[in-house]
This record gives sequence, structure tokens and C-alpha cells, in this order.
Amino acid sequence: MDETTLDQPGPGARRRTPAAVGVVTVTAGALITATVWGRFTADVGGLLTLDIAVGVASLLLSPLLVWRPVAVTLALTVLAALSPAATPPATMGAVQVAQRRPFRLAAWVGVAGVAAHVVQGLWQPSGGISFGWWLLLISLGYAALIGWGALARARRDLLESLRERARRAEAEQGRRVAEARMMERTRIAREMHDVLAHRLSLLATYAGALEYRPDAPPEKLSQAAGVVRAGVHQALDELREVILLLRTEDAAEEDRPQPVLDDVPRLVEESRDAGTLVELRDETTGASSLPPSAGRTAYRVVQEGLTNARKHAGGRPVRVVLEGWPGSRLVIDIRNPLPEDDAGPLAPGSGTGLVGLTERVRLAGGVLDHEAATGEFRLRAWLPWPA
Repeated sequence: MDETTLDQPGPGARRRTPAAVGVVTVTAGALITATVWGRFTADVGGLLTLDIAVGVASLLLSPLLVWRPVAVTLALTVLAALSPAATPPATMGAVQVAQRRPFRLAAWVGVAGVAAHVVQGLWQPSGGISFGWWLLLISLGYAALIGWGALARARRDLLESLRERARRAEAEQGRRVAEARMMERTRIAREMHDVLAHRLSLLATYAGALEYRPDAPPEKLSQAAGVVRAGVHQALDELREVILLLRTEDAAEEDRPQPVLDDVPRLVEESRDAGTLVELRDETTGASSLPPSAGRTAYRVVQEGLTNARKHAGGRPVRVVLEGWPGSRLVIDIRNPLPEDDAGPLAPGSGTGLVGLTERVRLAGGVLDHEAATGEFRLRAWLPWPA
């Protein structure tokens, strides 16, 4: 794996590359010039030519530190073994490696730099300081530069990690808000589906009475027609509310229908008025203490059971039993005889009503079961009823 693969600069790094090249080149040029000028004024004879050649080579290699810090730093380190003119860019390369590569690799580059300066010190000893002290200063200098570069790299990685975490947290928050909004809209749509299905099944029942009993007394026909007209208006209002709720970002909870367990008798009366024989046996105690969410779910279970009975077993009696009390559970049992073999449904259905009802009951912490056995359809639900 080459260095280009190891260090993939982002868009921001690419924009900063020209400036970085300029800074490195100017800095290296100034340090190399100062070093060569110092050798010239020290009158070192033939070594001046080597210093100039090494300085020019180092100046040409220094801009490449931005793209290939390890390879270029090693090349500058080799040149530093030949002349002090390469020492400034070699140490600059060590800092670059420490800032952009793992610490272990930077440490090995620092060891190579110290070794190169050992060769330099043995070949061209400095007259102003002993070799031991000179080597100690070089070692401390490399350690300080690599440590500073590693610290800068760790700080940069930490800041980038914090930025990434902030971006992820913001994205996660947005996703949660979107999911919550979608779940809320799905719940509203499910609730309104139950309402519309119940309302439209009642309308179908009354319309069927008008179709099959044209010889009924005029007052009965007028009453049925009035019920159908009122039901159509109610269905349109409820459909308009569905569209409004699904288009609006936030819908007020109080604007939505909130039936509870105490509204079940009214629901049964509506079905009786439509001609369905419904037997209601309420054996609950303390219905007002049932949590509102459980009450709405119980209401929807009874509503779906009566709607299915009207659709698939029109004219057959329906028995609804409610049992439960605080501290136990609420049991809802709805039964109706199965239709004749050749009798089709009164109104077409999508087949998703019981699926949505099962999910609703599950979210409320309960269980829903339905089956067709011994000539009747049974729908049973169990809902928790805390004390």
C-alpha cells in the first residue's frame, strides 16, 4: 500500500495544498540559505560545494513533503548525513510524518534522522560543541518535534471525531424525528381507516335496505335516506380530516377522535339502528379507570368486529362480551355466525383491517386472536388493565 492510499486528503485538504507547498518551500529555502551562508562564512573549503548541492536538492525535495512525507523525509535524512544544509528540511519532514502518520512510523523516522546526524557529526564534527552534547541535542530535538507533531495529529483526529459524532448525532436526530412523524401519521391513518370502514359499512347496510325493500312505508324510506345522507356527510368530514392530518406537519391530539370504552354502547346502538342484531354483555368494573390508550384500542376492536360482521355476515346476530377490572386485564370477545356458502360480502374489503388491528393491540401491550370454527367467527383481544 503506497503513501497516497494511506493519506487520502479531503476537499478541504486539497484547497490548502498550494498554501502548504508555499510555506514549506519558503521555510526550507530560508533555513537552507542560512545554513549554507554560515558554512561559507566559516571558510570550510571544499565542503561548500557539497553543501550547495545538498541544499539545492533539499530545496527541490521539500515541496514534495506535502504529498509523500515519509519517502521524502527519508531522502532528506540521507542528504542530512552528507551535509548540515539538509538538516532543516529533514527535521521539517519529521514533523510532517508525525502529524500525518501513526506514531510508531514517526518514531522510526526520528531514529533514522538521529542516525543520519550521527554520521554527519562523525564526518563533519562541530568545533563549538562536543560530539556527545551535540548528539544529545539532536536526539532531544527530534523527540520534541515528533512529540509535538504527534500531539497535533491527535488533536486534529479528536476534533474530526467530534465533528463526525456531531454530524451523526444530527443525522440520527433527524432520522428519529422522521420516523416518529411517520409512525404518528400511520397511527392516524389506521385510526381514521377504522372510522371510515365503520361509517361506510353502515351506509352500505342502509343502502341495501333501500334497494331490497322499495315497498317499505314512505316514512321508513325517508328515515333511511336521511341516515344515508347524514352518514355520507360524516364520511366526507372524516375523510377530509384524514387528508388534513396527513398533510399537516403537526396535528393537535385533541383534534383527533378519541373514543374510549364507555363509547362502546353508542357504537352498538349505531349497528342496531342499521339492522344488525347485536347482543352486548358488559361485565367490566371501573371502566373509567382504564387508560385512554387501552380504551381507544378496545373501542377499535369492537368497531372492527362489528364492521366485519356487517360486511361478511349481514343479517346474522353478533355477540359482544366485555370482561375485566383494574389489576387484571380487559377481555373482548366478539362472535357471529359464518355466512352461507353462497353469500358474498356486503361490501368489498381490503383484508388489512385485522392486520392493522393486530398491530394496534400489540402496541398497546395486548394480544389479538381470530379464527373461524364450529360455524362461527371469533375475535378475541386481551388488553392490560393496570390497577
